[in-house]
Amino acid sequence: MPVLVITGTGTEVGKTVATAAVAASALAAGRTVAVLKAAQTGVRPDEPGDAAEVARLAGPVTTAECARYPEPLAPATAARRAGLAPVRPGDVVERAQKLAAGHDLVLVEGAGGLLVRFDEEGGTLADVAGALRAPVLVVASAGLGTLNTTELTARELRGRGLELAGVVIGSWPDSPDLASRCNLADLPTVSAAPLLGALPAGAGRLEPADFRTTAPSWLAPRLDGTWDAEAFGVREAP
Repeated sequence: MPVLVITGTGTEVGKTVATAAVAASALAAGRTVAVLKAAQTGVRPDEPGDAAEVARLAGPVTTAECARYPEPLAPATAARRAGLAPVRPGDVVERAQKLAAGHDLVLVEGAGGLLVRFDEEGGTLADVAGALRAPVLVVASAGLGTLNTTELTARELRGRGLELAGVVIGSWPDSPDLASRCNLADLPTVSAAPLLGALPAGAGRLEPADFRTTAPSWLAPRLDGTWDAEAFGVREAP
């Protein structure tokens, strides 16, 4: 997996922290890692973005952004309102390929969900994954409503002939409700892909040293971790 595309089922599902966990686990396994943010929105030029947050939590990764827009909107809309050039899928693909030439793993983090538009022509992160022939990791929420958004994302990926590497729960609550606990069994069913991890709620607030030490325990071996989906499911079963 020289390139792994990471998307969410929507906003605020823990995508950036999950990206940091994947990066930290890969670093712990001795791999060199680059993190590419396809389009950063809602951040001023002098503020750290999502790629910087990944580096803060995960450690020594190469970071890059293809474009940055000040308003917290879909990239195409944010670019238009700012009077700036949009980021296009080809821009992201070219940058990812250059990073892949010098790193063992490149993580391409999207903005919001899979079909959020980058430009007025309708280019999306799905187009990037297709051009790179890269697997896609889907970060989903834990609770009620996640089955629908996860299945829709999985169907879109498969309809495009793209590989769904698996699903990671971006924030597993300290006291999960019934829906969350049932979703541990149902998410792999609706996505037809393995559950590859569950990050504890508040993981992004850990001290970086603690985050890096603990991150592999949140992710399955395919993501350089030690997390066991079956054991986790038994422990949290309703």
